[in-house]
Amino acid sequence: MFTLSETTIIGAILLVALGILGWGYYRARPFGKLGILAWLQSVVLIAPWLVFFGLFAAGIYINIVGILFLLVASTVLYVFLGRQLRSSGQDAILRQRATERLAADAAQNANNPVVIGELNLDVVSIPEEELSAIKSIFGIDTFFATETIAYQEGVIFRGNLRGEPEAIHNRLTKALQERLDDKYRLFLVENTDGKPVVIVLPSRTDPRPMLLPQKAFAVILLVATLATNLEAAGLLLNFDLFATPQRFTEALPIASGIFAILATHELGHWLLAQRHQVRLSWPFFLPAVQIGSFGAITRFESILPNRKALFDIALAGPAAGGIVSLLMLVVGLLLSNSGSLFQLPNQFFQGSILVGSLARVVLGSALQSSLVNVHPLVLIGWLGLVITALNLMPAGQLDGGRIVQAIYGRKTASRVTIATLIVLGLVSLANPLAMYWLIVIVFLQRDQERPTLNEITEPDDARAALGLLALFLMITTLLPLTPGLAGRLGIG
Repeated sequence: MFTLSETTIIGAILLVALGILGWGYYRARPFGKLGILAWLQSVVLIAPWLVFFGLFAAGIYINIVGILFLLVASTVLYVFLGRQLRSSGQDAILRQRATERLAADAAQNANNPVVIGELNLDVVSIPEEELSAIKSIFGIDTFFATETIAYQEGVIFRGNLRGEPEAIHNRLTKALQERLDDKYRLFLVENTDGKPVVIVLPSRTDPRPMLLPQKAFAVILLVATLATNLEAAGLLLNFDLFATPQRFTEALPIASGIFAILATHELGHWLLAQRHQVRLSWPFFLPAVQIGSFGAITRFESILPNRKALFDIALAGPAAGGIVSLLMLVVGLLLSNSGSLFQLPNQFFQGSILVGSLARVVLGSALQSSLVNVHPLVLIGWLGLVITALNLMPAGQLDGGRIVQAIYGRKTASRVTIATLIVLGLVSLANPLAMYWLIVIVFLQRDQERPTLNEITEPDDARAALGLLALFLMITTLLPLTPGLAGRLGIG
């Protein structure tokens, strides 16, 4: 039987999972069949993990073949639903909605004629000739501007959007570049009343490239991270590298594995940034003696084109680093035997639901021994998963915070950041690591990313499903098993 605390934990996990799926259904229902199909894609993507952990919590173990079957079945269903989604004519429906909205706006304008509002040009910092050129890009078939408002170094145009946001934004941006080259940036965002507005700002307000002192500081942090990787490897091998530097070669293989995961993470960010033509700053690595590094802080040095790009770049790093870490962990578990280099207390595997469950599937009854023989790749993969999960926390400018902002928008991202900080504050009463991350987020990462050029168009449902899966795996990586539940599952 489960104790009260264990039942509470299992119930909380189940409620969170059902809440996420319920929220997705609530958002999808207004879009009819298309929305339901997209929601089902999210369900089939997350369902195998829910089944696996649910059965695991109930004491029913699925072997590697069963896990692969669940994942393959999920993939097949995901692809099938994707084809059904495309065959339902999503583009036609979007065009129909745009036409209906255009007709409604036209009827409203016919009944209530509007006059384009003008401000005293002395208030607007943009020269009169350039402001006139900017106004000329608008039209009845794109964005019908009704009011001009001074804003910072640019202007805001209120009005009516005449079509699908992404296509309209592309047309307006192209027209603006034809008239004024690269002198201004055009943002399509939601106003406080939920209606689209156009903001035009000078390109001189773009993010600036790194200065030489910042690059030097990034190099210093890189060297420090290499040192802490070696020290962490030495501690795993039961010696202090700083006290015995002559044992450098012994720590090098494990340290190289940890840094390979960090490098893969940053490479994932860089590749997707190149694909979307976005510049990234050099990574500012966060050295940590305990696990080698806490990851890196990377800034955007150009304005992102849309929320899809924000999502892709944010997810690419954790996806690349997480996949490499997971492969290292599984291969290490498969290679573990009585002659393996490390012997870990069985309680060690209670520190993570994900790692503990995978270890139970692969190692079986070996986890009941007081000491468990494991291959070094197990520890490297585990550390990599922890680093990835910490960066996936949904707060501020962490990868997880960027993912939430890309999928659900800035308002939801702000609320989730506050909730994450509160949780970290509570957890820090028992775990100093949570206090460290609380400080890092508050002082370095608490702000959201600046708006993208097209803030209206949301990422597609496939991206939303991947984002939910990443956040779910983050929770299962960082959440520990209770000793009682772990004992009944044969871990300890």
